[in-house]
Amino acid sequence: MTDKNPDKGYVAILGWSLNAINAIDQFDRRYVVVAPPWAQDYCAQNDIPFVPWDFDRLNERSYELAQQLKEMGVDVAIPIFEETVEWAGAINAVLLNQPRLLGQAMLFRDKSLMKRRAQLGGIRVGVFEEAHDRGDVIRFLKRVNQTLLKLDGDVNDPIHFKAFDKSGTAGHRVIRSPEDVDNIPEDEFPALLESHLDGWEFAVEAWIKNGKIQFLNISEYVTLGYSVFVPATPELEQHRARITEQIEKLIETFEIDFGFIHPEYFLTSDNTLYFGEVAYRPPGFNALELIERAYSFNGYQGLVVAFDPKTTQEELDAFFPTPIEDAKGFAGCFGVYPRRRVVSKLEIPQETADHPYFEFHELADPREQKVAKRSAFGTHWGLAYFFGDDPHQLRDLLKQQEELDYYI
Repeated sequence: MTDKNPDKGYVAILGWSLNAINAIDQFDRRYVVVAPPWAQDYCAQNDIPFVPWDFDRLNERSYELAQQLKEMGVDVAIPIFEETVEWAGAINAVLLNQPRLLGQAMLFRDKSLMKRRAQLGGIRVGVFEEAHDRGDVIRFLKRVNQTLLKLDGDVNDPIHFKAFDKSGTAGHRVIRSPEDVDNIPEDEFPALLESHLDGWEFAVEAWIKNGKIQFLNISEYVTLGYSVFVPATPELEQHRARITEQIEKLIETFEIDFGFIHPEYFLTSDNTLYFGEVAYRPPGFNALELIERAYSFNGYQGLVVAFDPKTTQEELDAFFPTPIEDAKGFAGCFGVYPRRRVVSKLEIPQETADHPYFEFHELADPREQKVAKRSAFGTHWGLAYFFGDDPHQLRDLLKQQEELDYYI
């Protein structure tokens, strides 16, 4: 454990992530991990400061947790996962005496409210509605395609079905026909419906302090739900100034003073930027680890300096690198999902293993031989990591992985 600076903030980490805990343990801030009770033994064995808590649902006990942390001297709570964003809002409303932070957190958690707030701020979004049952989905699909002047027999433009409060691609379905609607389980309602946007989809990771961007990374998606790399290609990075303006508008619209945001955007063929959604927590696909590989700064430690009310601007300036200029290469990862319905073992494709950009993987042998049919975007079985000096070669390599069998 690194020596802690008593003059800096004391932070609570909401959620269990060994990568986050290890990084913050090596940083100079005091910290405590707030996580489910099953983590207690591990924390005791490894001298990790710990408060057990069940995050299953936000209730009146959130104030009890906030008071407990306040009595411990904690200055701020940092959400690590989507499910802890509301809890962080509720706790920070008490710790920082800013009641609006709970309402702000609710905006980040409800995709429908989020879209409406973005619209009110003058941010361009696609057409969207809420769906309470399958009938709402079919009506939206028909209306969108009628508006696009589709005739009987024409292939429908797809619409997107997204769970209100799930992260990333979880609960995200592409709907093209009434048959697709029949496959939606009842327990996934209510949900958000969106028109399809053709364009270049990408994400942003922005660390914010005093309402200003301290560091902004652009993550380029190769295929949504499969692969991403950082920094982006020069073709996407050339839009950085416009993208930065959009992030500043997002900060103003959502009244964000500090913290970290992970928004997604579409850049259409006419160079129009459309807002997709925004999260107030680290992204999936280990994006912070990719950023560290490319820039050599730890994104979890970056969360701490962005959230800590005692961080100085001098410390921020010294901590964050210069985007693009300070990158030592391009880091990407591929989410592996078996292409076969029956598998028996893990075997890294030879052409992948032999490629100089391939670094390592976090895959395990299959527990079961039969592969479940992928639901919506499904969940990958693990990540394979790549690093190199040519973003176009890396992009093409990540795309090629979709045609290879990691499980046979």
